[in-house]
Amino acid sequence: MVTKPSTAAARLDVLRGLCGGAVHAPGDALYDEARMPWNLQVDARPAAVAYPAFQDEVASVVRAAASAGLKVAPQGTGHGAPPLAGRLGDAVLLRTSAMTELTIDAGRHTARVGAGVLWGDVVARAGASRLAARHTTAAGVGVVGTSLGGGLSWYARQAGLQCSALTAVELVLADGTFVRATDDSDADLMWAARGGGGGFGVVTAMEFELLPVSSAYAGMLAWSWAEGDRVLRAWRSWTASLPDTFTTVARLFRAPDEVELPQDVRGRRLVVIDGALLGDLEEGRRLLEPLRALRPEIDTFDIVPAASIAHMHLDPEAPTAVYANSVLLDDLPEIAIEALVAAAGPDSDSALLFAEIRHLGGALSRPAQRPGVLERMAGDFLVLGVGVDDGGGWPAVRAETNRVMGALQPWDTGTSYLLMSDERVAEHRAWSTESAQRLEAVRTAADPQGLFVPPRSRT
Repeated sequence: MVTKPSTAAARLDVLRGLCGGAVHAPGDALYDEARMPWNLQVDARPAAVAYPAFQDEVASVVRAAASAGLKVAPQGTGHGAPPLAGRLGDAVLLRTSAMTELTIDAGRHTARVGAGVLWGDVVARAGASRLAARHTTAAGVGVVGTSLGGGLSWYARQAGLQCSALTAVELVLADGTFVRATDDSDADLMWAARGGGGGFGVVTAMEFELLPVSSAYAGMLAWSWAEGDRVLRAWRSWTASLPDTFTTVARLFRAPDEVELPQDVRGRRLVVIDGALLGDLEEGRRLLEPLRALRPEIDTFDIVPAASIAHMHLDPEAPTAVYANSVLLDDLPEIAIEALVAAAGPDSDSALLFAEIRHLGGALSRPAQRPGVLERMAGDFLVLGVGVDDGGGWPAVRAETNRVMGALQPWDTGTSYLLMSDERVAEHRAWSTESAQRLEAVRTAADPQGLFVPPRSRT
């Protein structure tokens, strides 16, 4: 039997000295800095924060936490921190940002990344080999977290979810042992890693397929947001005949007055359509003709290196205080566009940073070639609302974001895409009943004592 320390100080003593001393407890000089996630709205106060740099250091922290009666919560960048708020008081927050291994195999079209690697780094390295990844629209997001949860990219309608590109996952289990999961070995864990979000171990590295893409026809069209209703209606009609090779996003955008933004965008209120086509210049020009007929004020579409697309969406990369929620829609009829514009557009009093509509379908609506928890996306569109605290406090930001999403409730699929929701949504809403039950069985087998804090509430 293992005798667990009886006092808080004694419990933390078993962690001292691990990770080369990079373990911080309440009262330590670096504790507040160490516990800070990317999403600055979250004030998490874990029992301790550990920064491992190597796989064996992860195993040491896992074993020590278990012996001290503490839980373990893996975290990379901290973009997904809000659902963990209030659940870390008896947990070691295991920050993996120092695990930055990154290898591109140009011949095999694959990447191997450590748990702390960001998408911007992968895109740059893959681009140098004339390859592209199924990266998110934000370059500063961690690869592991988004890959475990799904992963929507600028190539999603053609290439599917990033989680479906995973070919191997390396992780430390609850007993401190190491596993390399593939479709041929520990296949249940490999299946769980494709969209299951985590909760079955600490992922230290993963490998995934890259795309043989060196360039794309990509860019942004923008109008004054007084044109929001007209442009969104035209965009919706335009998407009905798009080939799967074209992935686009339309949004109502209150651009902050920040020097990081392009001069012609900074501080303006715009309706924006951006996207990427896996095609040539002639095809791109032909496909964009109906939207260009609406006379956009800004038009940046051109053939560009795939590596440049990571920053196209103008998402914030530095730590920021934001609140996000989303809804998956079966359809986007004109009445739904009217409801969204009324809730978040020019004549509303909404203070959201942006409300955007992502066109899904294509490969996202078909079963993936590699089996996983999340094999396809429900619905044809995803609407995302993001707000920042301008002085009214987080309850007001949350209420406003959810109000705008609520305006689209009549077209809600009843399912959720967890990576784009800070709301405390029960995670089973993301998967089929069968997949949710199988995932729970995999988690129980890998972590029978419940050492790991699940990334989401299970109810």
